Amino acid sequence: MSSTRPGSSTTPAQWQAEQLVALNQAQQIYDQAQQQHGLLAQDTFMRRAGHQHDGAAFAVIFGQYQNWYDGFLGSYLRAQRKFSIAQLLPAHAAPAPLAPPGDWHAVPALQAIPKLARDKRAVFLNEDHTNPETRSLTVALLAPLRAEGFNTFAAETLYRKGIAGLRRRGYATAGTGFYTREPVYAEMVRTALKLGYRVIAYEASDAAHGDAREADEAANLYRRAFVDHPGARLVVNAGFAHIQKHGRYLGGASMAEDFMRLSGIDPLAIEQTMLTGHLRKSYDNPDWRGVFAALHPQQPIVFLDTRGRPWSILPRRYTASVFFPRERIADGRPTWLGLWGLRVPVRVSGDLCKGQFPCLLEARYPGESRAAIPADRVVMHCAAQARALWLRPGAYMLIAVDAANRVIDHATLHARPHMLLPRGTPATAYRAMACHPLMQVFKIRH
Repeated sequence: MSSTRPGSSTTPAQWQAEQLVALNQAQQIYDQAQQQHGLLAQDTFMRRAGHQHDGAAFAVIFGQYQNWYDGFLGSYLRAQRKFSIAQLLPAHAAPAPLAPPGDWHAVPALQAIPKLARDKRAVFLNEDHTNPETRSLTVALLAPLRAEGFNTFAAETLYRKGIAGLRRRGYATAGTGFYTREPVYAEMVRTALKLGYRVIAYEASDAAHGDAREADEAANLYRRAFVDHPGARLVVNAGFAHIQKHGRYLGGASMAEDFMRLSGIDPLAIEQTMLTGHLRKSYDNPDWRGVFAALHPQQPIVFLDTRGRPWSILPRRYTASVFFPRERIADGRPTWLGLWGLRVPVRVSGDLCKGQFPCLLEARYPGESRAAIPADRVVMHCAAQARALWLRPGAYMLIAVDAANRVIDHATLHARPHMLLPRGTPATAYRAMACHPLMQVFKIRH
């Protein structure tokens, strides 16, 4: 829950109590939404139900629920507008990498991290669950880490009961895990399976919370990754400070620290949540702001010293910190959906919706069932609207789905390798255009 209070007249105890009430209200709305058939119907239910409540605490808590749902629908800009976490400079932060004496130099994260992992048995990468950009690099790292010999992949909130079916199918469904309902997270799991990783679940039991959850997750991770496979090399995706190697967390030790104690393995811990851009610039970490102003990176970077050692914003907790570039928008979608070179943009319109709006366009891999989480999806509100789907080169089935989850129409879609990455426009300057037949559609520049 958020520790931010709306005003000085509210005491911390009152604010916490208000948030607990709001959490129960938000969860009830979410649970009722699950009874609706299809994502669009669920999303409509949540928005209508959310308007029946007010108050600062409810806005904060329910905003996070709406953020998750917007991610499931591929509406990433709307997700950021509903909920975003400010990344201020943490206490005990290391000096910024560009500060004197200037011992650090920037290196593309896709090059540096596999080299840093070369002699490691485990790599832990974290993410901000409310910002899918922070899982985009992890997808791209899976192939180079596999080439370094990593062979086991674990992701937060995968349901253990569904692991056998997941491995057999090769793709996630809505029943695979909570965050796998979001297409980039599902692509992470799909990519791991295609690369030959053994995918495992490590989520704690529903009864475990706080420090007990951390200990339970660590035990599951160690037992399922290494007990029957002592030679395994493990890649872990987890949220926020679950991967910190030292320091108090949720009243005790983190999952990673418990894992280190159980296994004797010192993982490479890659922090990805603190150094990203935000729609609201005041939320940007000042170290990120300084690096962006000086270097204008176009891909995720890390900093190394002259001996190849990585810079970390909190060096006791994490091995290295990733700086993400400023988000850019093309055809209404963020360009990080290209997954740093893995996917290309394919422009689509609402024509396939046959006048039935809102409409969900989903790009599906050949041979996958309709239950699969698609490669990408986008909500369309009129025929004149143009949006970019981001896809690996190849052929896809493009399906248009109405608000009752019925297929309106389908077509074959081709993503071609020679398609160029659009320059886009900064997310902070982008304004969504209304659907109107006479309005000029936003154009991308190549």
